[in-house]
Amino acid sequence: MTFRPRGIWPMLYAFFDVNGALDRPAMRRQVEACVREGAHGLAVLGLATEVNKLTDAERRTLVAWLAEDLDGRRPFAVTVAGNTSDEQIAFARFAADAGAACAILQPPRIEPLDEQTLMRFFGTVADASPLPVGIQNAPEYLGVGLTPATIKTLHRNHPNVALIKGEAPAITIRRLIEETDGAITVFNGRGGLELLDNLRAGCAGMIPAPDFFDRQVRIFALMQSIDDAENESVAEDLYREMLPGIVFVMQALDTLVCYGKRIAAWRLGLQGEVHDRAPALTPTRFGLDAARRFASALGPLA
Repeated sequence: MTFRPRGIWPMLYAFFDVNGALDRPAMRRQVEACVREGAHGLAVLGLATEVNKLTDAERRTLVAWLAEDLDGRRPFAVTVAGNTSDEQIAFARFAADAGAACAILQPPRIEPLDEQTLMRFFGTVADASPLPVGIQNAPEYLGVGLTPATIKTLHRNHPNVALIKGEAPAITIRRLIEETDGAITVFNGRGGLELLDNLRAGCAGMIPAPDFFDRQVRIFALMQSIDDAENESVAEDLYREMLPGIVFVMQALDTLVCYGKRIAAWRLGLQGEVHDRAPALTPTRFGLDAARRFASALGPLA
């Protein structure tokens, strides 16, 4: 199964209303902005979507809403969690029925979980998935991951494993691409840190949160002409413009969900307070002032 996505695929935030339920209008507005500003694809149910705080019904609701709002205008990927292969297979099939292009598997939360166990788990799900499978290889956030050699073996034994979504420095990503002989598509996250160097390293694209994605879409387009010094200079300027904000929100996952989501909300023009779902970092006045400054500097998402 050939699956070679490219570009910037924002991972949606989960917006909640004053009663703590998923906020339908806010989610639709977020999707529309991603389409309007040129996202190459979208993704949902990742760490930025606070997937571990969502019920199974809420996860399915967000997938259904995304499919409805996109209406075929962009491909979308669905992150799949679950502590058994049966759970992940069932959700991958649900995502396929909803129209997803790819299922991105998270490691199960089971003990003990060594690398060989994790490889067998992913292989079982991949073999039964009707969708191409990506692996969220993020030991920095999830506590467990796969080495490049194991990823290469996993792809060789289960060709349906078509993508790796990393959360690592560009140097690490380059080593992954080299040691897997370019056989598997590699995306990175980390909010877009080291974006240009990730692309120079051979990344097919990025899966960031939506706060700064519009600049990232423009940078990706400019970097396709890698030998064009003028385009590369413009891309560097755009990266410098958003880098302070990315550094601010990427201090920790809680910081991203607290302040990154607010930056996105303000740029989206959402009115009223951003409501958090516990457990959550409580924003401070200093933090809110900084987030507002970054949002204002970048301007509205059209």
